[in-house]
Amino acid sequence: MLYHLIDYLFNRPETEQWAYRDALVRGTCAIFLSFLFVWLLGPRVIRWLMRRKIGDIAEFDHKALNELTKDKKNTPTMGGVLIIAAVLFSILMLADLGNYYITMALVCTVWLTVVGGIDDWLKLTAKSRSGSRDGLKSYEKLLFQIGLGVLLGIFVYRYGEQNAASYARYLGAEIQTFKILTVPFYKPGIVLSLPLFWIMTVLVTTGTSNAVNLTDGMDGLASGCMVLCSFAFMILSFMVGNAEWAARLLLPHIPDTAELAVVCGAVMGACLGFLWYNCYPAQVFMGDTGSLPLGGLIGYVAIVTRQELMLFIVGGVFVIEAVSVMLQVGYFKLSGGKRIFRIAPIHHHFHLGGWTETQTVTRFWLMAVIFAGIALVTVRLR
Repeated sequence: MLYHLIDYLFNRPETEQWAYRDALVRGTCAIFLSFLFVWLLGPRVIRWLMRRKIGDIAEFDHKALNELTKDKKNTPTMGGVLIIAAVLFSILMLADLGNYYITMALVCTVWLTVVGGIDDWLKLTAKSRSGSRDGLKSYEKLLFQIGLGVLLGIFVYRYGEQNAASYARYLGAEIQTFKILTVPFYKPGIVLSLPLFWIMTVLVTTGTSNAVNLTDGMDGLASGCMVLCSFAFMILSFMVGNAEWAARLLLPHIPDTAELAVVCGAVMGACLGFLWYNCYPAQVFMGDTGSLPLGGLIGYVAIVTRQELMLFIVGGVFVIEAVSVMLQVGYFKLSGGKRIFRIAPIHHHFHLGGWTETQTVTRFWLMAVIFAGIALVTVRLR
């Protein structure tokens, strides 16, 4: 909104380069704007959640862990509404709303916020005929996530084809980079067909949203890791969307994706602001209302910029958390009740092993810093 308003007031021609048109500048502004949004409104939202008695009632299938986390009961949850409100506000204020990828980012955010909000609300208040219901069933949640992935895959691929046709018409050469899966250390990448593109989109959006959801189990863990992940993708999206930087770093240039730096900046700032209230001891939890859309949104950015494999490096902590759950469940079923970890996700394993919650979160943050650093270095080592 401000982007278009400033253009209108100053009557600048579209071809003229000036600071506010730079997506990285507006992405940096989005960090500060979304941080201030959460920081200023946080106390009011927390008080409102407390008045509504929207408190955490999570129970683990482990007596010792329940004892360790007993002080967290009745801490307000669904604080994700504050994060998502800040993200949406910053995008609407600072992004180019005529950019197709921004429109789809808004769709992705709203879609998964609704799914996460319903899940949280059912956990807290809803009752089925057979008694209390523990949120949405797994298959219900997956159905909505897969549906979103299919829609994103179709529309992003079609828009990429239209862009390629436009470049062929006006520049005499097509840009088919929207089909190329970027592979670390392998310059040519892999060209994806439409079915493979759909499959990749579904796997990334579903997997990332669930991985962030699984990580959201300790004070500040998910929000702190999201800060680092979104910062890395703010840089990556700008480089992929900028023809000069993409050529210099041997990345596939995908027109219009630099604008996603504003989205990543908004996510980073909102998570920083939320961390102010979510650090130990947490005054509020984000719940599925925040974790599902945050994970899905960063997955969407990875898809559009063709950095899905890079996401596995940048989001290494999220990958470790998700894999620990899959290994635990799979081994439990195959071995007839035996476990690899004390409990999964793996952060609880270390907590039960003697690490304090603050130690666990801080050490996972350090791993997230290392993963983000490795990812950015691999961009140059191609």
